[in-house]
Amino acid sequence: MRLRRLSIAELKIRGERSFRSITGYAGLKRMLVTDGFLFRAPEAGSPHAHPARVLFLNLTYWHAADGNDVLVDDSIDADVLAHAAWHHAAAKALATGHAPTAAAMFLGESIASAFDLYAIGHMLGTGRRVAYLQSQVPLFAEVALAAGLSETALATLFQGVSDAPEAAFEALRELLFDAATALSTCRDADEAVACLDRFAAHPYSPFLHHFALASWVLYAKAHAGPAVADDPADAADRTLRAHAAPLTWLDESWVNSATAAAAK
Repeated sequence: MRLRRLSIAELKIRGERSFRSITGYAGLKRMLVTDGFLFRAPEAGSPHAHPARVLFLNLTYWHAADGNDVLVDDSIDADVLAHAAWHHAAAKALATGHAPTAAAMFLGESIASAFDLYAIGHMLGTGRRVAYLQSQVPLFAEVALAAGLSETALATLFQGVSDAPEAAFEALRELLFDAATALSTCRDADEAVACLDRFAAHPYSPFLHHFALASWVLYAKAHAGPAVADDPADAADRTLRAHAAPLTWLDESWVNSATAAAAK
């Protein structure tokens, strides 16, 4: 049994109304359409068409140069579409003709994942109760509270995300990139604990284990190409840290310019 290939036009996108006002979402979707990006899904009624099986396939067999996510059926959440699109944009922008470096893998992961927090901040700022907030905020809250953050501190943290969503995006992106990079060099659990302790003071450290860091690190250990001089991932990371509007830079440099070039 082979998985079906599905274009954006063949998918029902759930929750898209809430994402239409999110900076970058329209361009990300347009890029996937222009590039003929395909998702994969089992046939209806297949024993593979359930969330646990699809999660296993995505975490185990995801490929940095081919981010075609496996879906349960012919539908996709808007945030999942955006996540896949950021991976696709990173793969194109950071391609060197060789296997992606660990830095390239972690940069793509950190951007795609931090965009989730940006979307939360933007939507919290609107004051509207939307399905995305109702599903995602409790997941972030659960892991933060389990990490020892108090309810009051968590409310303050989310208020800061709401007040400055793009700043929250970049702060979380830097944390994820730096933590994954450091963890990938650890040889055992003791080194990993010491590594994690170095990031404990970061305001978003309580959110770290909301993300699949184990999969990121293990995938990089197994598949990353050797580090290279003048890695475009390192250059992009430095640019994002220095830029006053990092998402605007990504939108202009990775998404819209590439889409315009492909459309010519």
